[in-house]
Amino acid sequence: MDPIRRRLLGGRHPSAAQRYLPPWAGDAQAFLQRCTRCGDCVRACPTGLLEPDVDGYPSPQFARAACSLCGDCATACAPRALDRSDGRVAFAHVAQIEAGCLALQGIECRVCGEACETSAITFRPQLRAVAQPAIDASRCSGCGACVAICPSHAVALRSPSETAVESE
Repeated sequence: MDPIRRRLLGGRHPSAAQRYLPPWAGDAQAFLQRCTRCGDCVRACPTGLLEPDVDGYPSPQFARAACSLCGDCATACAPRALDRSDGRVAFAHVAQIEAGCLALQGIECRVCGEACETSAITFRPQLRAVAQPAIDASRCSGCGACVAICPSHAVALRSPSETAVESE
């Protein structure tokens, strides 16, 4: 099934506590000092991922879109609060499969793996059971394509220090 159509079935609404930095923001404190809240990055984002938060800072909304890693937001950022020039990765977080995962409950589902362009999410075959998800943190770009598409809202983005992501 087309990933866009699947999103219609499983839209996710994160809590206010789930706030993320925009791509290429780097250190949170430095980003907050440099960001002027002008909205240029929000307007430049072709996927609609970025949206101003309650304080006016751009915030990725992974519940409704994924980052294409195109860099348009960083290019549009005049104060260089989003900066790709130093070679930093876009996001410091990685995907984590949580207990509500349908496959972990014995129900066949692989939509997160199908949505993952870097193939960071794979499914390991099990004898007489549903294939189980595994995440290769070294391949995860943090783009969030797996988050909104999950019908059971069982994919979260966490910093590597917060998660016990299984590496292949």
